[in-house]
Amino acid sequence: MTSSISVVDASSFHGVTRLSHLGVIQVDGEDAAKFLHGQLTHDFALLGLSEARLAAFCSAKGRMQASFVGFKRSHDQILLVCSRVLLPATLKRLSMFVLRAKAKLSDASDALAIWGLAGSAVPTDLPAAPWTQWRNADASVVRLYPADGAARALWVAPVTDPAPAGEALSEDLWNWLDVRSAVATLSQPVFESFVPQMLNYESVGGVNFKKGCYPGQEVVARSQFRGTLKRRAYLVHGPEPMTAGQEVFHSSDAEQPCGTVVQAASHPGGGFDAIVSMQTSAAAEGSLHAGSASGAALTLLPLPYPLLDDI
Repeated sequence: MTSSISVVDASSFHGVTRLSHLGVIQVDGEDAAKFLHGQLTHDFALLGLSEARLAAFCSAKGRMQASFVGFKRSHDQILLVCSRVLLPATLKRLSMFVLRAKAKLSDASDALAIWGLAGSAVPTDLPAAPWTQWRNADASVVRLYPADGAARALWVAPVTDPAPAGEALSEDLWNWLDVRSAVATLSQPVFESFVPQMLNYESVGGVNFKKGCYPGQEVVARSQFRGTLKRRAYLVHGPEPMTAGQEVFHSSDAEQPCGTVVQAASHPGGGFDAIVSMQTSAAAEGSLHAGSASGAALTLLPLPYPLLDDI
């Protein structure tokens, strides 16, 4: 049994919303890019002023402790947008590795405002490709992955600047679009639960397998090249609320969960959508259920991007 899904045209949503659940780590100094290059899953050494990076910070076992959208404000300053709840502990961990590097890390969340832009509120001057950046005076605008055809971007600017132009968009709608993009932002309930590929990060520009070492690099590379990865991120729809960290069960096994909810939001047409990281075998056949094997039935939705097999 699966829940019915109302068809909603995401491309009809336009506007701006303040993203209070996100914060910013600021990295200053001539070694800022070099330092981050040695800590995160993506290449920051070659990061240009018109680019952005999706990246993860992992434990030594390759498990994600935080995810970032990173970009340069200048040659010696990089901003990392991440979950505000995870930020203090992440900042502390990253700072432990600075050592002699000429880089200073700080929490800039109170000095910078983060806005989500959707539809016509996304500036036409912003390049069309995801993870590109455009500057508008003191504001940095980063193109995100779209959601069901709806353009999306982050606007990061000093809190003293006026809000970006556009009608108001509810935070609930932004959160739904975020889920529908299927590019997950790590949060506290799923801290250290996944290697990056379990959230499809290698398929959405979040991992560079040609760069040098970083914490957990051997585990991440081994998962990719030895074919040991058996979990991926999927989109699902259900009739009842879902929350990050909630278990998902398959009809073939009432005892052991097959997956975990990573991010969830209410669907504007009714019900709820979620990004779920789960066993690939569970997506092949049978039914999925939230919370327990007898819980609400979940409908598997198509991913909005292809999964890359050859990196």
